[in-house]
Amino acid sequence: MARLKISSALFTVALLAGCAVPQPLPPDRIAAIVASPDRNAADRINDTRRKPTEMLAFIGVRPGMVAMDVSAARGYTTELIARAIGPQGKVYGQNAPRVEGRAPPAQREGAAAPPPPVPPPNPAPTLAERARQPATPNIVVVSRPFEDPAPPEVANGGLDLVTLMFNYHDFGHMGVDRARANAAIFKALKPGGIFVVADHSGRAGTGISESGTLHRVEEAFVKQEVEAAGFRLLAQGNFLRNPADPRDRNTPSPPMPKDEFVLKFIKP
Repeated sequence: MARLKISSALFTVALLAGCAVPQPLPPDRIAAIVASPDRNAADRINDTRRKPTEMLAFIGVRPGMVAMDVSAARGYTTELIARAIGPQGKVYGQNAPRVEGRAPPAQREGAAAPPPPVPPPNPAPTLAERARQPATPNIVVVSRPFEDPAPPEVANGGLDLVTLMFNYHDFGHMGVDRARANAAIFKALKPGGIFVVADHSGRAGTGISESGTLHRVEEAFVKQEVEAAGFRLLAQGNFLRNPADPRDRNTPSPPMPKDEFVLKFIKP
């Protein structure tokens, strides 16, 4: 009888512990984050193309997560994640150090959609500026190579989430060792951790060969490389797809959104 009571107590504790795990943010909370009045005007214009409400829901962001946004640039996605995970969470915004003498891509990346009718009065904040904002002090600015993007304190299973938004293709013309980069991300994630990759879709059979010209990458190619690091594909998001894009130009003609894929991988 005593053993039965102990077993029941342990079951109750385990059940309560499971209930205490934060759940992904509900739609109304995500909508409130995107509508936050203190977000930058340039980011709001970018929302039209990037669809942050759908992206945050697809990622499954939870309060308290430890995340890393690889190739964060000025930090559009980094800030959204920082707001979503809240003050108990932390997001590392990673950019690689500048390499002197690196040749630029053959073509500059074109607009992915028609230009906004009213341009923003000021550019979006830099990543460092976002880290100083009252709403997002949980952003940590990181300057590390793409092949080793995670800082030491999280490089060995310390992350719940990694995102790489619209820059996997750039690894091609930049000469990044993608196998090393994917392996480092795999190592930095906890078991069950999530890796989300979004990019401009290339035509079948092109691989990453058009990274510096059309700034596109073949979806199947990305899947193959990421899965080779040990990841398993968990879900595909279709909210940025555009079947009308012939995918044969840097900037589609006539002007329209690029066809873009979103892939969600899990570390088993």
